[in-house]
Amino acid sequence: MGTDRNPYENFTHNVDEAAQQMGLDRVAYEFVKYPERQLKVSIPVEMDDGTVRLFEGYRVQHSTLRGPCKGGVRFHTSVCEDEVQALAGLTTLQCALVNIPYGGAYGGVNVDVNEISHRERCRLTRRYTAMILPFIGPNEDIPAPDMNTDEEIMGWIMDTYSMMKGHAVQGIVTGKPLDLGGSQGMEEAPAQGLTFVAREVLKRLKKPVDLTTAAVLGLGKVGSSVARLMYIAGIRIMAVGDITGALYCRSGLHIPGVLEHLAQGGTLDNYQEDGVQHISTEELLRLECDILVPAAVECQIHEKNVQEIEARIIIEGANCPVTWKADAVLREKGVLVVPDILANAGGMIVSYFEWVQNIQTLVWDGDEVSRMLRQIILKAFDDVWTKAQEDHITLRQSAYALALERVCRAKKIRGIFP
Repeated sequence: MGTDRNPYENFTHNVDEAAQQMGLDRVAYEFVKYPERQLKVSIPVEMDDGTVRLFEGYRVQHSTLRGPCKGGVRFHTSVCEDEVQALAGLTTLQCALVNIPYGGAYGGVNVDVNEISHRERCRLTRRYTAMILPFIGPNEDIPAPDMNTDEEIMGWIMDTYSMMKGHAVQGIVTGKPLDLGGSQGMEEAPAQGLTFVAREVLKRLKKPVDLTTAAVLGLGKVGSSVARLMYIAGIRIMAVGDITGALYCRSGLHIPGVLEHLAQGGTLDNYQEDGVQHISTEELLRLECDILVPAAVECQIHEKNVQEIEARIIIEGANCPVTWKADAVLREKGVLVVPDILANAGGMIVSYFEWVQNIQTLVWDGDEVSRMLRQIILKAFDDVWTKAQEDHITLRQSAYALALERVCRAKKIRGIFP
């Protein structure tokens, strides 16, 4: 793997670039490139056959300058120190950009979830929680779902933490089931926020929604909801793809039918519909379309394939889907890139809403959550768009600069103790 596909190097490069554009002295911002605390744990788990297997886990707390840490927990074979450091740093900047009182954190376990049973997953989650328990809490570090983790796993984390504390602690995690204090609107929040942003981009570019085409790579929790919400909005979804392959239809896919097929246990490679072609995910990335949404894993667009990108707008649904070298090429090609720390901030914003409801024993309905999400993310978009236009820089440079300014200002105000 080339260095441009290292998530942590991509993060630090983008921070350096934004700082240079702002004229910041290295001493004033260097701390942003490094986490405050990182924990690596070895997790023994009793498997169903009675053997004990050791897993590697992490929790990185990047910043507590603007509030408690907040960030996802993922179960995936890609989980490593560089990845969680990068994601924790990105989360700090994302929270600063949308102006919610958190710093970033991230964690996870290096595991292939397809190789462990449901019971083994439960035991792994509870043991991981027990081992990071001294470092987390509703006022210290609040985990959330991410890749291969869901509301059930958040429920196990909450239960484990609560049992150790002797009372129910709803605010320890977000993305929980509604019956355990979860929030209305949480499940679709990342996709809803991205769709709000997509429609605002089209509005600024004076591009009619019904004449817009899109392709979505990644049909997990975020990508499938993005495809559905864009379809409902009237955008023509020409292609979707995931690990099993991709579908293409120039006149537009029937997204409800595709998603129903997947919900019934089907895969994209065995989906059949008149007029629909099976293509590779590499071909999907090369399609000429108005909007491309990379919503799967990190570094999907890199220096080896960026020259083949024909989309006019890229809206980052995943974290770090475009490497810094690819981003420079896209800039030269005139492709408008909406960065991840803005585009996929909906999940973080509604996580904040859930936490507020938990610690204040409030319950908000879905309409109220959606209204506040739209208000916050579009305010952040307007800030980013306006600065980019005024300073003649990209949306990514603008977003990083705004976020970096807020984090550095918090550092300056708080000072250094002792």
